[in-house]
Amino acid sequence: MQSSTLTQTLSFGLDIHSGSGDDLQRGCLEARRIRNETNRLDRHNRDWEDIKPVVVDNANHVKNTSQLIVEKALGELETYHDNKDEGWGRPYPYIDELYPIVMNHGEGYRLFLEDDNTVRFRITATRGTHVKGELCGSPDHFDRLQTAFNDDEWRVGRAEVVEKHDEWRLHVTVTHETHQVASKHDADTIVGVDVNEDCIALAAMRRDGDVKDSVVIEYPSVKEQRHEYFTTRKRMQTAGQTGFESVVQTEERDYVQDALHKVSRQVVEWVSQFSAPVVVFEDLKDMRDSIDYGTRMNRRLHSLPFAALQEMVSYKAAWNEIPADKVDPEYTCQRCPRTECHHTERGNRHKKRFKCRQCGFQDHADRKAAVCVVQEWLDEQYGNVPSLETLPRVWTVRRAASGAGGGPDSHGPSSGSGVHRHGTSARDSQSRAREELKSVASAVQD
Repeated sequence: MQSSTLTQTLSFGLDIHSGSGDDLQRGCLEARRIRNETNRLDRHNRDWEDIKPVVVDNANHVKNTSQLIVEKALGELETYHDNKDEGWGRPYPYIDELYPIVMNHGEGYRLFLEDDNTVRFRITATRGTHVKGELCGSPDHFDRLQTAFNDDEWRVGRAEVVEKHDEWRLHVTVTHETHQVASKHDADTIVGVDVNEDCIALAAMRRDGDVKDSVVIEYPSVKEQRHEYFTTRKRMQTAGQTGFESVVQTEERDYVQDALHKVSRQVVEWVSQFSAPVVVFEDLKDMRDSIDYGTRMNRRLHSLPFAALQEMVSYKAAWNEIPADKVDPEYTCQRCPRTECHHTERGNRHKKRFKCRQCGFQDHADRKAAVCVVQEWLDEQYGNVPSLETLPRVWTVRRAASGAGGGPDSHGPSSGSGVHRHGTSARDSQSRAREELKSVASAVQD
């Protein structure tokens, strides 16, 4: 086992007993003013070290809270500068939606664990204005919060006040300073992971090369929705109607992040069934530099959240004491997994089908790539790749919005595809802003 520092964000509703939601709204409006002023000064080429004292001294939040809000705004700018060469948009200098109040425990907010296991809160909404009440949330989150209060190896950290779906919520971070994660060298099961634009493929193998199980989790709606958002933004830019563009970007980010969190939870649940697993990803650090398939395809692939999904899976796996590792991804999509062949050629793969041009081996292309990831890891760790001649049938799980079932999919009708499929229903919760954006986009198109 090895020690690791892990942080989790817990989400609670706020049952307000004194003060009001209007006080929290004023606090978020002041946080928005601080954020906008930080961006305005940055636009005027003010040094970041000079921005913080100027903004904080004129803020109506307690000093520590004001400093954290400025740090959050500067962090958004730093993320833009780190990724602008890859097409990331600059944060808008002025936003009109509410901005989170960012606070440290004991400074801007305080939590009190009662004898009956309820948790009271006190939030400084603005300087001199306090909102008090009781937290509401899931039992799992309350259990984790109580552990953070009672265990010296845990600590309660920053929190943010946000309004979501007309409800005030408190997002609290808790950190376990010495969380134990198993060593990758003690793993009995190696799970290879191949992340793609519309699916993630997993292959679980023993050290002797025997494939225990495999699955392909599909999420085609992410690709479809991202294309829809991109088209909407292009139409608005063409018509010069960019007022809603930041709302579109926020909607896209929230949709993709929510989908990836659901997929990553499903991945970790599947991995957890095996004894002493290690999750192995492809190392994507130089992937963007090597992609050049034309303007349209480059845009699609460069903007894909491959790394974000890997990080979510690694993070959730670590909470379950499951280690993660990475390997060189070179030729894992093109190489035949049969140890007697290993023929490598781009023509071996056509969309989701892999067929070796030398030995004739056939398989689902993404599942095959996950198997090659495991083989690469075994070769790096032990200098030996166990014999592999055949692979078991692959299962696919599709995350799809609810609707009519029984229709054909990318593999043809379900009954004739040769692939076992489980349908997973998900409720499509689109916000009022997105509906308004659709009408704007339609008007622009007309």
